[in-house]
Amino acid sequence: MCRLRKVFTVVVSVWFLGSGVLCLPVAGREVELAICPQKMPAEPDKWSLLPPEGSLTDGDAVPLYGKAVKALPSKDGDDKISEWLNTPVDQLPVEQVESVLEHYQESLKCVSGAVWCRQCNWPEWKPGKKVVDHGGYRRLAFAIRLWARREVAAARYDEAMRALQAGFGMARHLGQAPTILQVQIGIAVGGVMCNEIEVLVQREGAPNLYPALASLPKPFVNMEKAIAIEAKAASSGLRGRFLGKQLASQMKPVHDRLRVLAKRFDSQLAILQCVEAIRSYAASHSGEVPGTLTDVAAGSVPRDPMNDEPFRYTRTGSAAVLESAAPGNAAQPSRLRYAITVKK
Repeated sequence: MCRLRKVFTVVVSVWFLGSGVLCLPVAGREVELAICPQKMPAEPDKWSLLPPEGSLTDGDAVPLYGKAVKALPSKDGDDKISEWLNTPVDQLPVEQVESVLEHYQESLKCVSGAVWCRQCNWPEWKPGKKVVDHGGYRRLAFAIRLWARREVAAARYDEAMRALQAGFGMARHLGQAPTILQVQIGIAVGGVMCNEIEVLVQREGAPNLYPALASLPKPFVNMEKAIAIEAKAASSGLRGRFLGKQLASQMKPVHDRLRVLAKRFDSQLAILQCVEAIRSYAASHSGEVPGTLTDVAAGSVPRDPMNDEPFRYTRTGSAAVLESAAPGNAAQPSRLRYAITVKK
């Protein structure tokens, strides 16, 4: 029984460590979006949030991520980065931002190279073995966000897409890793990159990313693989079938919550796809939002992965509210809610 408690404590400690890595999409968010109308691109493949499969290079991304973390500068500028990520994009002190980003160039270069690698051979995990520098990936994610925000502020959308590809590509690689912690970091990285899409949709001339969002993998991360690997590793040292079953029973609530996290991220991506459908509708209807989501004819509006039902949508005059479902039996505040207006 002592062995069971020890293994259970290790696994749960790893889970709680991961839950604070960045800002996992579990709590509710209410976001005001003043969107700029923009039709979907005539070429669906013009923009991509992940490097195109046919353009990937033969190589292993893991060493490049390791180099990216090692090349990170001192933490002296971290507070400033956090401050700027909470500053309206049109108020960014561009020269100061560029000065700080200069110190991250080597790290950003390594990440940009890593996401174009066809392989990402994460090392095998064993209980008690540290497999990832979660603090380093947190700092990488924030630097990539600031890079994307700087390019959006300057209306350099080609460069902004390169930054978004770096962020979502890193999230995708982490989401394929063999440990729960790494997959959680992947979800967190992807979640904060979604924040930059929220910034982008409010900028004049910004591309419509409906096809790019629609083409992302579903599900985006492989939580089941990580759960299975860690459960097998944790139970392999236990004696007897009873102890293994008891561990599985005690871990079930943790695993169920992790599954909700993964599905919540898929919901976040899908609701942004709906936002882009609304932007496209507004571009063809004199800046008006649709009466219902079914009025959007430019693309198939996705259902909410949380419950496989349509997203909640209500139009009031010239504005609209778009909401995701709450996870399980969670209360209303756990939903993602967009209050949408259209810039004229």
